[in-house]
Amino acid sequence: MTPRRRRLAYRLALAFLLCGAAPSGLAPATPAADERAGRLLVTVAEVADDRAVLWLRAGAPERLRVRVASVDDATGGRRFEVEARADWDHIVRLPLQGLRPATRYAYEVESAGERVEGSFVSAPPAEAAARVRLLWSGDLGGGGHCRDVEDGYPIFRAMARRRADFFIFNGDTIYADHVCHATTPHVPGNEFVAVTLDGYRAKHRYNREDPAVQEFLRVTSVYAIWDDHEVTNNFAGPTEPLMPIGRRAFRDYWAIDGPAEEPDRLYRSVRWGRSLEVFILDTRQYRSRNEALDGPDKTMLGAAQRSWLLERVSASDATWKLIVSSVPLGVFTRSDSWTSANFLGYPRPGAGFAWERDLILRTLRERGVRNVVFLSGDVHHAQFLRHEIDGYVVHELMAGPLAARAGVPRFVDRSLHSRSLGSLGLVNNFGEIVVDGGRLTAWIRDDSGKMRVKLKLSAEEPGGDYL
Repeated sequence: MTPRRRRLAYRLALAFLLCGAAPSGLAPATPAADERAGRLLVTVAEVADDRAVLWLRAGAPERLRVRVASVDDATGGRRFEVEARADWDHIVRLPLQGLRPATRYAYEVESAGERVEGSFVSAPPAEAAARVRLLWSGDLGGGGHCRDVEDGYPIFRAMARRRADFFIFNGDTIYADHVCHATTPHVPGNEFVAVTLDGYRAKHRYNREDPAVQEFLRVTSVYAIWDDHEVTNNFAGPTEPLMPIGRRAFRDYWAIDGPAEEPDRLYRSVRWGRSLEVFILDTRQYRSRNEALDGPDKTMLGAAQRSWLLERVSASDATWKLIVSSVPLGVFTRSDSWTSANFLGYPRPGAGFAWERDLILRTLRERGVRNVVFLSGDVHHAQFLRHEIDGYVVHELMAGPLAARAGVPRFVDRSLHSRSLGSLGLVNNFGEIVVDGGRLTAWIRDDSGKMRVKLKLSAEEPGGDYL
């Protein structure tokens, strides 16, 4: 039998085995027993110039031994012993304080005979001239695109090869409301809809324990943002009863803590040197119902977050201001994004959240804020867009999906005088940005890492773009 025939026979046999073991239709909202529970999972999150969080999950209640040191530290660095407790889902969040800026750190974690190594880089200080490389994308494990039994989520191997400073996981980090109906043999454990805290945590764990995901997260720190599928499709936080437990699981697994007066706050900002500041939005927790009529009383951000965004972006002296939104500004998505555009790009009166979007853009224009770039996703295709309102130009860079149903480019929002600068559909993809002083270069790469779309922006010519 040829190698190709052996591979096909293996896949068919495994498919029959899995089909015989898995229930049909919607399974109960309870996670299956995890046969891989002994695996030690690691993620580095929320990195700044002087701190980070080392997120760990063990397979059982036990003590973990951790060593963290800069790569040039010959003295052995700092050592910790921490306990993984059952009442915290065997999760440990180890704050790392007093880091040196712009420094690569290595870490080792030992647990019950397992040993994991990795590294991350701290952010440069705000006054430093620094070249920064970041990746972004979203939509992992949707519908029939769950973890392949042989390859898992292979796009993360291509992402790991880019050696980025950090990754922005831009929404739909899980599909809590989907049942996995893959057409190829897949790793079991995703055949249910989450409605309990244990269920939501199991959905996060299903994606996190993929070997390719772990390979990437062990060498690249992450800032995660949620969208709808971390709870349920197209939800609006104030009216969604599942929102609190979905939010709890999201915070547990991505090591996000808001300020003491609002610990569940997910919007935040981070500075990476003189040239870059990143503003991460929460487009779910405070939003009005999608079907409400658009106007001053309808909001996606809520008054407090909108005020925070406008004040912080206006006050930033970074050359480039990246605003991360899980949903797009100028691409049709029925009713769940900022735009009021219909399928052909024409405005639909009362639809979307266009009133608030336009208020934000006009306020930034009035305050003379330059070099604003939005990162977005959700539409399952990649596209670079140029928007203009009252002569004020911003760019929107969309990427995704990582592993979900792939879409195609759509008509753009005519009310923003939007223009497409390049797009990619029908393939899993991620975005890459390099900020180097007054230059911002962006790429869309497919799941092999091949460059498919490229864009250059200049801070000296904020309305200019160069393919």
